[in-house]
Amino acid sequence: MIYITGANGWIGLNLIKNIVQKKYHNWDVGHSNIHAFILKGSSKKNLRAISKDINIVEGDLLDKFSLEKFLEKSENGILFHTAGIIHPKKVNDFYKVNLKGTENILLESFKRKIKKMVFVSSNSPFGFNKLRNNHFDENSTYNPYMNYGNSKMQMEKMILKYSNELQFDFTIIRPPWFYGPFQPARQKRFYEMIKQGKFPIIGDGNNLRSMVHTDNLSQGLILAANNKVSSGKTYWIADERPYSMNEIVNTIRELFLNTYETSCNLRTIRLPNIISSIAEYTDLFIQKIGIYNQEIHVLSEMNKDITCDISLAKKELNYKPLIDLKQGMKIAMNEIY
Repeated sequence: MIYITGANGWIGLNLIKNIVQKKYHNWDVGHSNIHAFILKGSSKKNLRAISKDINIVEGDLLDKFSLEKFLEKSENGILFHTAGIIHPKKVNDFYKVNLKGTENILLESFKRKIKKMVFVSSNSPFGFNKLRNNHFDENSTYNPYMNYGNSKMQMEKMILKYSNELQFDFTIIRPPWFYGPFQPARQKRFYEMIKQGKFPIIGDGNNLRSMVHTDNLSQGLILAANNKVSSGKTYWIADERPYSMNEIVNTIRELFLNTYETSCNLRTIRLPNIISSIAEYTDLFIQKIGIYNQEIHVLSEMNKDITCDISLAKKELNYKPLIDLKQGMKIAMNEIY
């Protein structure tokens, strides 16, 4: 039995697709043994397109009754906790969903004797790289960026605390900026801004960002669930190498011009680094009074180096990122264009 929270989200849908297609695993699991937990009232369309036999439970991580229903008869099952919130309207929602929601699903899973829990974290508990080639690894110290990073840091610490007290099998996966199919509407805006020559590069654009295609991330999640060596450990999962902001933008431009044979404005809006600094201070201020603004937050990170080292996942999980930026962006953009 496989149990997946956030099942109709960006990570959840790609994970289910890979499980159904029997990628990266040899589990003998029928589609009816995949249990999908989604927010009440949210769309089932993409889940049903993957398989009509998937069991879907609507609910909320903060509603223990719906969690009990979701995890009914889940003994010896595998839980993938992909649900979370990245861009809320209110700062407090970070802690309600990412911290309290995770605590609720963890305790209910333990109660139901789930045999393995795999939790999705983030790069945000670690902020930015101090030096360009000083990548984050599993021994890096916490330095959370804003409330999202803090909520994920507290989530990781809470998991470790309960694991010491209760003794259960878990793995934490830290993905950086992810991309791929089943993307939210905001991704089209990202592509369109580049197409129209309106996407800003802050600084020289040589800052590096680790990214992970959702197929690569799904591989990492499945390997973590299927490998005893991962018990009680944390892994960074990303593409083979980081990409500069210039490379990310130019890759998307090339796809517009050469693959989709459509016009693309090659103008680059270059802004000084102080713009990111202003956005960072503004973000810090408004989050202190409980307000979150996605555009300001993203702008504050635009000139930062945020990279990770995937050596441990390669060594212990036999993780092999198969999709690179150009191939992955083509797969993602095919969904829209």
